[in-house]
Amino acid sequence: MVEVRSHLWFGGNDAHEAAEFYARHIPGSSVDKVIVSPQPDGIVGAPAGQPFVVEFTVAGQKYTGLNAGDNFRLDEAFSFLLDVDTQDEVDRYWEILTSDGGEPGPCGWCKDRFGVSWQVIPRRLYELCGDYTTAANRRAMDAMLQMGKIDVAALEAAYDGEETPAPAS
Repeated sequence: MVEVRSHLWFGGNDAHEAAEFYARHIPGSSVDKVIVSPQPDGIVGAPAGQPFVVEFTVAGQKYTGLNAGDNFRLDEAFSFLLDVDTQDEVDRYWEILTSDGGEPGPCGWCKDRFGVSWQVIPRRLYELCGDYTTAANRRAMDAMLQMGKIDVAALEAAYDGEETPAPAS
């Protein structure tokens, strides 16, 4: 049987720390296996005895993290898409992910402190944007494009053609 999973390159001990962070905050997440760098010399980017390969699960999906130094950096070309039900969940995950060195971004995107990009998206956004073919769908999409953190009430107001509140940060 073939298995495919995403492989993320981290610097320092970030793969292990990130996996533990996700396990604490994202339901259905866990640190599954940690392989340490061999003694006595270690491996480039992973000192002896420190985590080198980390297998982890985020919301039921398996990933592998590699602590291999700073030759490569994570960027927005890879992101976790976190679908949530409510504005409270958008707010909670946005705060968790942007805390302690994370960064807010545009249109529901943010980065956590490990450099991993996330899209924190309320399911209501999909309903309001639909297939982008109606005027209401386009108004909701245009409103979303002005936001940082997604604001469901502002999306609904745009969809209904009402004046929208200032975009959420």
